[in-house]
Amino acid sequence: MQNQSVHQGSPSQEFLSKVPQVTLGFWAVKILATTVGETGGDALSMTLNLGYAVSTLVFLAFFAVTLAIQVRTNRYHPFSYWAVVVATTTVGTTTSDFFDRTMGMGYVHSSAILLCGVLAVLYAWHRVVGKVEFERITTKQEEVFYWLTILVSNTLGTALGDFVATTAGLGFERGALVFAGLIAVVAAAHFWVKRIPPAVLFWAAYVLTRPLGATLGDTLTKPVTDGGLALGRISSSLTIAAAMIVAIVWMSAWERQRQRV
Repeated sequence: MQNQSVHQGSPSQEFLSKVPQVTLGFWAVKILATTVGETGGDALSMTLNLGYAVSTLVFLAFFAVTLAIQVRTNRYHPFSYWAVVVATTTVGTTTSDFFDRTMGMGYVHSSAILLCGVLAVLYAWHRVVGKVEFERITTKQEEVFYWLTILVSNTLGTALGDFVATTAGLGFERGALVFAGLIAVVAAAHFWVKRIPPAVLFWAAYVLTRPLGATLGDTLTKPVTDGGLALGRISSSLTIAAAMIVAIVWMSAWERQRQRV
């Protein structure tokens, strides 16, 4: 399915698909984005001591700016797309921490509420549009549901990662292995269980990559006494962001080369 296809909708809503094709490279960049969202969110709220509430407001402003740029485009642009994804992961990090730590909701309650939130958005999407897409977003209506699902799922993923690592007592490294294993199960279902709709598998994997990134980010930056490597949050965020940029550039070049063949 090509991202260059045009949806046959109303003229005012008609544009080229604005999301990337789902490939192995897509998932690699998504995991980098979720990891930098964790380290970047913690850098602002903890290292710079802005707190969870203020940091959430800062990242919501970042999300609003990146989303406005993305919505104004009429086709897929890699950097504007992935900037919004990173914005949702940083918002998800600080919002989840605000719910869990400042408001005292705890990881179990917040995870349950956010899971219901994701399911509610997907249900509303299907009821309004008639289907749930993930690789061909071609109307403004679909785009709104797409980014709302991502925003809520990335907040859920942060809470799930903290729940498994801390409340369940698995620690960050073993928590990362748990979520990597669950993603592998979803991938196996994609290849061998054809009865499951592709959209279900995509959004399941999308939710799971967030706690994977959260536990990986915490593994890098948490103190050694807490099971981390005690690397700096700001330096880790910059390094991961640089790796993400390189991956996006490589993917874009590969896609252009593939289309010429």
